[in-house]
Amino acid sequence: MSDRTADGNACGRLRERALSVTTLAAGEFHAPSLADFFPPAVLFEGTPFEMDRLMIIRVAMAVIVALFFVLAMRSPKIVPRGVQNVAEIMLDFVRIHIAEDILGKEQGRRFLPVIITIFFLVIGLNLTAVIPFINISSNARIGMPIVLAALAYIVFNYVGIKKYGFFRYVKSSIVIPNLPPALHLLVIPIEFVSTFILRPFTLAIRLMANMLAGHIMLVLFFSATQFFFFDSDGLMKVFGIGSVIGGIAFTFFELLVIVLQAYIFALLTAVYIDLALHAEEH
Repeated sequence: MSDRTADGNACGRLRERALSVTTLAAGEFHAPSLADFFPPAVLFEGTPFEMDRLMIIRVAMAVIVALFFVLAMRSPKIVPRGVQNVAEIMLDFVRIHIAEDILGKEQGRRFLPVIITIFFLVIGLNLTAVIPFINISSNARIGMPIVLAALAYIVFNYVGIKKYGFFRYVKSSIVIPNLPPALHLLVIPIEFVSTFILRPFTLAIRLMANMLAGHIMLVLFFSATQFFFFDSDGLMKVFGIGSVIGGIAFTFFELLVIVLQAYIFALLTAVYIDLALHAEEH
């Protein structure tokens, strides 16, 4: 009886084995698992500073993004060339098409550092999903999206409170003028939940869910390719052609999603700041 239990447990562990782009059991195909996003600790195990693979990726990409702009702008020229030119094009995109489009020139420049930080940090962390030998975005685990959403949440609420004061800001955000009094009983709770709860929640979940889904799809395509080409027999190898084509196509689609998610996150942050600045006008 104990042997059968042990065998059953072993089979269960095999079925639940995490699948990544670089791990596939010979001769068998296993569906991807959320265990990919909770790898074992690499540094400082058992301490409050414990770091696993995804945490190391987060720190490394944040440093790389910061170093890129520091090096690009360390001695700016009036006529930019090389890396400075690339950095300025990227910065101008965020400044013109997000910050100034939503907030206007004055307020856009005021909040540009926050919007730029969010935009390029999201892109940097998302890009690791398609970088060989990393193959996973740390934004696919909820921690970093929560941090970014909390940053946006603190900024737009701080802006509104500083301009109007706490109670006036909250009232202006949830009370719609010129409504019949009876409708306020319905509208005020909806506006409160929408403004102060759903905004950060949807920012975090949207980013995490898109990167999680993208990782799982890439894992399926490329692990299936490995399986069909190297671990299957006969005509099964033909299916590897379709899976590798699908994987390449989805990689390009994922690149679009990577940029789009950064754009949406930064854009919504700017929109929420603008709404806080004009809370009494809605």
